[in-house]
Amino acid sequence: MKKIELEIVALSHSITQTHSYAVVLGEMNGLRRLPIVIGGFEAQAIAVALEHMHPSRPLTHDLMKNFMNAFGVELQEIIINDLQEGIFYSKLVCFTDNDTVEIDSRTSDALALAVRFGCPIYTYENILENAGILMEDSASPKTGGEAIGIEETSGSKDDLSAMSVETLNNLLNEVLEQEDYIRAIAIRDELNKRK
Repeated sequence: MKKIELEIVALSHSITQTHSYAVVLGEMNGLRRLPIVIGGFEAQAIAVALEHMHPSRPLTHDLMKNFMNAFGVELQEIIINDLQEGIFYSKLVCFTDNDTVEIDSRTSDALALAVRFGCPIYTYENILENAGILMEDSASPKTGGEAIGIEETSGSKDDLSAMSVETLNNLLNEVLEQEDYIRAIAIRDELNKRK
C-alpha cells in the first residue's frame, strides 16, 4: 500500500470527550485532516516537543528518546497502520546499523516520539478515507513555515485576555511548576500578543 505523509496541524481540547485532547494531522500538500483523540499526558508531551520547551526533568517520551539514542536506535518513521472500532493503531519503524524493526505503539505515543525525533508520520489511503475530514478548497493547507495551532478552550482564552501582564506572568510560573505545559503555551501566547 502507498503511504501518505501527514503532519501535525493542531492540538486542542476534544469536543467529544472530557479530559481528552485531539491532535489533528493534515495530509502533506493536501486538504484532508485526520483528527485523533488522545489523553492529556500525551497531549502535553506532544505540545512540549512542538513548542521546544525544556522541562526541568525529562518526560517519559524524552526518556525513551534518550534511551534509544544511547543504544544507537533511530526512529525512522511512524505509520498509523490500522483503524478498528474508532481506535487507531500505529507502529514505530526503528533502525540500527544492523537491523530494522517495527514496534507496535499507541498512536499518541508514536506521535510524541515522532515530534522528538523529527521523523515523518504516515498513514494509508483507507484510513484517511474512513476517518479523515476533507477541508474546503478555500481553507489553505498548512505549509512548513506556519505555526502549529495549539488551542485552549474558549473560556480559558477569555479569562486570559482579561488578566494583567503581571497576573499572567505569575500564572505562567505557577503552571510551569505544575508542569501544565499546554496551559503555559496559551499564557505565553497571550503575553506575546501584548508585546
